[in-house]
Amino acid sequence: MVFQALKLCIIYLLISIFLLLINPCATQIFFNYTDFSQTINNKPIIQTGNATISGSVIQLTPDEVDNWGRAIYSEQMHLWDEKSEKVASFTSNFSFIINSQGKDRYSDGIMFFLSTPNYPVPSPTDGAGLGLLSRNQMGQPIFLAANKFVAVEFDTFPNEEFDPLNSVREHVGININNLKSQTSTPWYCTIKENRTYSASINYDSSTQNLSVTFTGFNYDNTIIQQHLSLVINLTDHLPESVEFGFSASTGLISELHILSTWSFESTAPSTIQQSPAPSVEKSKDEPKTKLVVGLSLGASILSIGLVLVCFVYRKKCCEGKGQKEEELGFDLSMDDEFERGVGPKKFSYDELVSATSNFAEENKLGQGGFGGVYKGYLRVINSYVAIKRVSKGFEQGIKEYISEVRIIGQLRHRNLVQLIGWCHEKNDLLLIYEFMSNGSLDLHLFKGKSLLTWVERYNIARGLASALQYLHEEWEQCVLHRDIKSSNILLDSNLNAKLGDFGLARLVDHVKGSQTTALAGTMGYMAPEYVFSGRASKETDVYSFGIVILEIACGRKPAEPYAKQDEIVMLEWVWELYGARNLLKAVDPRLGGDFDEPQMERLMAVGLWCAHPDYNARPSIRKAIHVLDFEVTLPILTPPIIVSTSPTRIVGNHDTSTSSTSKSRNHDA
Repeated sequence: MVFQALKLCIIYLLISIFLLLINPCATQIFFNYTDFSQTINNKPIIQTGNATISGSVIQLTPDEVDNWGRAIYSEQMHLWDEKSEKVASFTSNFSFIINSQGKDRYSDGIMFFLSTPNYPVPSPTDGAGLGLLSRNQMGQPIFLAANKFVAVEFDTFPNEEFDPLNSVREHVGININNLKSQTSTPWYCTIKENRTYSASINYDSSTQNLSVTFTGFNYDNTIIQQHLSLVINLTDHLPESVEFGFSASTGLISELHILSTWSFESTAPSTIQQSPAPSVEKSKDEPKTKLVVGLSLGASILSIGLVLVCFVYRKKCCEGKGQKEEELGFDLSMDDEFERGVGPKKFSYDELVSATSNFAEENKLGQGGFGGVYKGYLRVINSYVAIKRVSKGFEQGIKEYISEVRIIGQLRHRNLVQLIGWCHEKNDLLLIYEFMSNGSLDLHLFKGKSLLTWVERYNIARGLASALQYLHEEWEQCVLHRDIKSSNILLDSNLNAKLGDFGLARLVDHVKGSQTTALAGTMGYMAPEYVFSGRASKETDVYSFGIVILEIACGRKPAEPYAKQDEIVMLEWVWELYGARNLLKAVDPRLGGDFDEPQMERLMAVGLWCAHPDYNARPSIRKAIHVLDFEVTLPILTPPIIVSTSPTRIVGNHDTSTSSTSKSRNHDA
């Protein structure tokens, strides 16, 4: 027994040391420049070409012809790791100015790029390559093979050989080792005026999605938001380590390019820290590393002594344990934490393999970015279950697994999917839920599983609202779900709604009510302020709820690319109909007119209210429920300024929503 206790102690200590060593590596690079005259962490922004620091900003080019400039972060990013086959995720947020200073003719633009380190200068200089390369270099296969890049361009001049035929003058594109964009979209900007634009570029290594969210200006000078994305495996197009930054250029005509602010964050591609090239920075960090290791080892020795002293006390706790399963980097005490109380229980791996016939393909219910979901029959509880098997290569897998067990495992509500159990054995992360025989809401609304009646739809909307009220106001902590969408709303045998998938959920204090995090969620359901700030809140959950409510009423997705031009974006289209007092035109035609008009009117008004682009104008979920339950009169909404092209391109009018009972700015919670 003494030997077993000592063995257990050593395992504890090795895991503790491992976690101490890898935690500092979770974030590979992080900085936030709001003033480029200041240096952060002795890592300057390197300017080349005509780029110079001017006050607090970087002027990439002057307003002169035939100029180019670059601003590059002085540390390379470890983008992917050949041994582990893991890829870094990153987010780059920045603001910039492109100004022709009143001229009607101007060129060429600015781009954010990742490239082979020490990328050659553009030679000969021309505007088409936006400061990264020239037409001449673009025509040299040997050059391109040795010098690779992926970029997001904000192009102000259409070049015939590279830009799409009949493209508008200003456009945003994603470029892969080519000046011709892989995908692009018109950019609504006013270069002749001195305006600041914002952009957020995010790469999610688990989904391989490179997404770009950026601002423009409408004809009436209101800010609009646009979006562009592309699924791309960066390991196919870039080396393991890359340099990254901005470039800009002017050609035969000119404009001014200014980088105003820049923040950046990337994760490490693997949990094993790679040895960086020798540098002054490394020598400075060595004492810190030695100190961490020394403290860890010292703590280890002390812990061994304490564990041996307390062995008699811990003996009973150890006696009930069976053979230890293989763990995925978990502290073994996590089992004890998960098994506390009357929540979800631990199942053995063999039980789950048997229940799913070894995760047979015919038992697969669905596949997502996290992995697969399988139907299984557990004899021990005499019931069918749904088993989520998190992908082994999924970067956020462990975090989401822990989040699900810790959060949803403690929640009890009739409109939440019940987590029955969990298992982490044999390098697998497995979550066991109650089986929902009618699948997810989106299957019924968009994929023809069944035609939901109006009574069923209203009941689903009311159930979802009840679940959200419990999460926001009724549990001991406020739970921010962060991924409310129709595919995460499951339906039981009676078509009652149950909100599931808490992998992105976060706990916050009821008073604080918000949390700044890395951007997570699904485009079309994310509130505009969340896209740009990364700050999740009750209001961002309410926005997602509003979009789902409109989907239920209209039978449409947030964006329908094949709809009429003025009906592509559901939210904008419904706002226009509301302003024209023709709201019922948006009702799902498949209902054939068979619905309760007062209920429909309330449901759609609540959807618009909750999904208002101004977060201050949104109601709390409690207020929304009062309207759905006919406890107060309908709110009077002032439609925001509408711009049609992108799912998130709506701007709030701050003199917005009121109801007969109170101003919508006065939130209950």
